[in-house]
Amino acid sequence: MAELELAVKYRNLPNKIGFAVMSLLFPAWALLVPFCLGLFIDFIIQRPDCMPPMITAMVLVGLAIVPVLGVLLTALFEDDRLYITKSGISFPLYLVPFLKFRRNRSWAELGGAGVRRTISAKSENPDMLSLHFNNTIPLEFKLNQFDKVQLEQMLLAIELWSGRGTRTPELVDYQHALQNENKGLGKISQVKVWEEELARRFSATSFVPLEPDKELCGGTVKVVRQLAFGGLSAIYLAQHNKMNMVVLKEAVVPANSDKATREKAEEHFIREARLLMKLDHPNIAKVMGHFREDGRDYMILEYIQGQDLRQYIKQNGAQPEHVVSGWALQIAGIMQYLHQQEPPVIHRDLTPDNLVLDHDGSVVLIDFGAANQFVGTATGTLVGKQAYMAPEQLRGRANTASDVYSFGGTLYYWLTGKDPLPLATSHPLNDGAPISPELDDLIASMTTFETSVRLSNWNHIIEKLREIDFQARRNAGAASGKLPGGVA
Repeated sequence: MAELELAVKYRNLPNKIGFAVMSLLFPAWALLVPFCLGLFIDFIIQRPDCMPPMITAMVLVGLAIVPVLGVLLTALFEDDRLYITKSGISFPLYLVPFLKFRRNRSWAELGGAGVRRTISAKSENPDMLSLHFNNTIPLEFKLNQFDKVQLEQMLLAIELWSGRGTRTPELVDYQHALQNENKGLGKISQVKVWEEELARRFSATSFVPLEPDKELCGGTVKVVRQLAFGGLSAIYLAQHNKMNMVVLKEAVVPANSDKATREKAEEHFIREARLLMKLDHPNIAKVMGHFREDGRDYMILEYIQGQDLRQYIKQNGAQPEHVVSGWALQIAGIMQYLHQQEPPVIHRDLTPDNLVLDHDGSVVLIDFGAANQFVGTATGTLVGKQAYMAPEQLRGRANTASDVYSFGGTLYYWLTGKDPLPLATSHPLNDGAPISPELDDLIASMTTFETSVRLSNWNHIIEKLREIDFQARRNAGAASGKLPGGVA
């Protein structure tokens, strides 16, 4: 997926006035000046001896410069956005002189960020945001000139990427107050989407992953090494009963959560763990057990040797249609099995990262959203990766159709080598994938916004995939001189 970029509009009053003035003067600098220039040139041609050459040249240059200067000033006043990525911040052109004529500044150069109240402020609340980059004077922005949602997004980016010790306590307090204010908008917060893609951001915590050789569950589980870590959860490779290798998934509720929230989250974790333990499918890693120790909850999963299909694509590139259609049929069978359970098992996190290509070429689902959902219940954090999440899942209303949306995004990734655009209908054919229109239409129908029109019946999806897979293998066989299944 393309690098995240946040465009934060800063409605600076001098800029707005300057742009308005240049727009009002447009007839003068864009139309009248060229007209006068033409008359002057015509006059010189007809009466060349009436004006010294030096003065003539100066007038011509002056009149020619005015339109160019007008365009540059208009562009300068129109540039009113800060562009923020994980690399740094790009500032509007009018601030370049204050940045030693370097428009782009990296996060490493940000020496401090804070807020303050000016003497003229009518309330006790801060009204200025200050950013201090190395070897420059501090840049100050009026807080009321930002859109509040965009400002919250920008402060989240500063928190995540600027490093520890950069933000002042006053800025931290202001950010928390702004977040609370924005949560009262009564609609899905854009900040939550930004927050999820940035870092699975959780509340401040002293959570520390387990060290190798740590023994749990009465010595029956021994940690070998850490596989992944993020927020308030971690995944380990472990040894079970001093024999088999297993995957240990750890989830922690923040210590500052209230008792009711903690109990609800733990109840949810146990309920889903028990439900997952009942599953029995050859392409699903088995959930072997769960336990609680030292205030942390754990799930033991079967260890599948192989390579996850994100890493596989990174190493081998986008895959041809006949390969993807074969994988897709296996995953569709898995999801159909999960959704036929009573109650249906909604995965919530179906992505290339959670699918492993086994040694015999079969695709295995290795992880569930249960532990993630457990943490999300307590922290208010969405479960799943933004690029693969359906709109209704972003609203906290995941259903079986949400897994279909994620499935379509996963196929898009396999075919293009790129993550799908968040909250967009996927069309791999439009993005250069050499596939049939039938497969492109199928993926698009599975990634539509509205669940009422989204193709979410697994019987129909599998039927379509079988037709596509047969034709794709036939075409691949014809290209290599071999036809599948005795086709003549």
